[in-house]
Amino acid sequence: MSKTRRTFTPEDRYSIVQESLRDGHSETCRKYNLSPSLLRKWRNRYLNKGKEGLRDSYPRVDPQVRALEEENERLKRIIAKQALEIEVKSELLKKTPIGLRKS
Repeated sequence: MSKTRRTFTPEDRYSIVQESLRDGHSETCRKYNLSPSLLRKWRNRYLNKGKEGLRDSYPRVDPQVRALEEENERLKRIIAKQALEIEVKSELLKKTPIGLRKS
């Protein structure tokens, strides 16, 4: 049986931490099937930073924004390649004698 990753909102974390402070650490871990270290981490964050400490520490990136960023990077690479080609061609034209240039 594979374990699925559960996600908890900051409000869920807050209520679980409050319950652990009220009813006890091990009881709450058993009730919600949490590892004691995870609940201890949430509890320490709450005690140090308050409710703000229970928020996600990493920003969630919208998939649409991520796709746009990837497209932007791809287009930047294309433009850089074209700029390099233009620069190389202009350097070659400077070195080519005028009589040999095609018009």
